[in-house]
This record gives sequence, structure tokens and C-alpha cells, in this order.
Amino acid sequence: MSTNQNFFRFNATTLGNLLLFISVAALTACSSTGAPPTVATTNDVGFADEYRIGVGDSLAINVWRNDDLSVQVPVRPDGKISAPLAGEVDVGDKTPTEVSATITAQLAKYIRDPYVTVIVTNIGSDQYRSRVRVTGAVGRPLSAPYRQGMTVLDLVLEAGGLSEFANASKATLYRQNVEPIKLDLKGILNRGDMTTNYSVMPGDVITVPERLF
Repeated sequence: MSTNQNFFRFNATTLGNLLLFISVAALTACSSTGAPPTVATTNDVGFADEYRIGVGDSLAINVWRNDDLSVQVPVRPDGKISAPLAGEVDVGDKTPTEVSATITAQLAKYIRDPYVTVIVTNIGSDQYRSRVRVTGAVGRPLSAPYRQGMTVLDLVLEAGGLSEFANASKATLYRQNVEPIKLDLKGILNRGDMTTNYSVMPGDVITVPERLF
């Protein structure tokens, strides 16, 4: 084989490798500018992915390439936040991922392909989540700090007992992620039947309806 043929083959191979390198570099550059940045799965305060947002928490809402839509907001006592364009968003007891999906869906009505991240930047007070409540036909509606060992009867008595219009057999205990629990307050108060005198947990709400006349 002649020297000229070897030189031609060497240069052809070198040129091919050079073109391949340039192609890969160009594709890499395109992908780095055309996709949203990678976001860490753990937020600034180190919560696990399943952390659920509560009243008083602070959230950082980041909308990629839309600084005017990116805000830091507190979670109000009603469990909601206000976000630009997205409006009122219910975030209470939801994960950051769920809130991100909700805001993304809202913003998609106004901007193309929004990319939203939600980060919990500060934990709010647990005072709202650690309370227990009694509402409806009682002496005085009650919102009290949870104490270990509290029962349905304890709460009803702290609420001043039942009003004269209470339907004591139709009271209900509401607990997060659990089906409503029926309570027989008439049996508890009048007959000493403790069958439904359940222990309460933080966040529980007891409702006592009025009788239908």
C-alpha cells in the first residue's frame, strides 16, 4: 500500500471522528438550553418527599424562566396560598409535588409548558395541626390544644356539654385519612356506655348536629 493511500485513510478517519465529536457537542448544548434545570428531590429544610404542608409553612414557588411568577408565600390559616396567575391554591395537607402539579395545571391556561417547583423553606407553627375541636350543638364551640389521653367525653365536657337542641346519637368524629366515625354521645352521657368514647388524636374534629323538629 502506498504512502499516499495510508495518509488518505488516516485523514478520513480523523475527519470522521472530528465530525462525530462536533455532532455530540452540538446535541449536548441543545439539550442543556432546551430543558428545565434538574431540581433536587429534597427541599431546603430536609423533609422527605412525603412531607405534607401545614398552616404557617413558607413555600418557594419557582416557575422556570418566569421570575415574575416566582414567589415566596406563607400558608394561611385556611390552608391556602395566593400565587400569580394561579390564584387561590389549596395546599394544606398536600405534598410539594402535588402542589406543583396543581399550579402547573393552572398556569398552563396562560403560558406554554410551565415548569413549576415547590419547596418548603420554613416550617410553621404546629399549633393548628396539634389542636382538637368540637363544633355544632354544644355549650360553646371548642378549639383546644391536644393533650395525651384525651377522649371524646373529655372534649365534649370542655365544650360545655350538649345544647338542648343536640342530636346526641348522630355526632361524628372526623380524622385525617379515616372514614368519619359515628359517635353515640347520648349513650356516653346518659347511660355511661363508653363504646364510642374513643381516644382523640391531634387534628380531630367532633361535630354535633341539631335535631330536626
